[in-house]
Amino acid sequence: MVLRKVNSAAVLSSIPLQIVYYFNMFYYSFYFLATLLMIIYKSQAFSFPDGNLAFDLILLILMVILEMMRLYLGFKGNLTEETVPIVTSMVLTIGSLMLCLYFLMWQTYVLKVDVIINVILLVTYGLEGMLDIIAASAFARFYT
Repeated sequence: MVLRKVNSAAVLSSIPLQIVYYFNMFYYSFYFLATLLMIIYKSQAFSFPDGNLAFDLILLILMVILEMMRLYLGFKGNLTEETVPIVTSMVLTIGSLMLCLYFLMWQTYVLKVDVIINVILLVTYGLEGMLDIIAASAFARFYT
């Protein structure tokens, strides 16, 4: 039996970043469902100008697609310790951030519940952005 000496490698994946991604995955599921139900409620309780209801729904669906890509790239980049997926995830976060701001301030009708759930989502985006920058810089510094 031959024993080999294995060099230990540094693990650079960020556990706090992975926790925030994991939380954001569950929170965004809640956010999507709550926003969809509120749009349905608002369509029944208030009168929407022509096209605004469809516009709000299209933006919500666009946000789901963007969020799925963003979270996938963030998970992948952090676990494989690659800078490009993390940076791509940060760029997609800007789009998600803009859509979140739309649902916070510019959608046809904004309720207090909209404000609360959007502020929580904005806080998670901010925390995730800071941790993304730290992780990407650590990966770039170590692998270059």
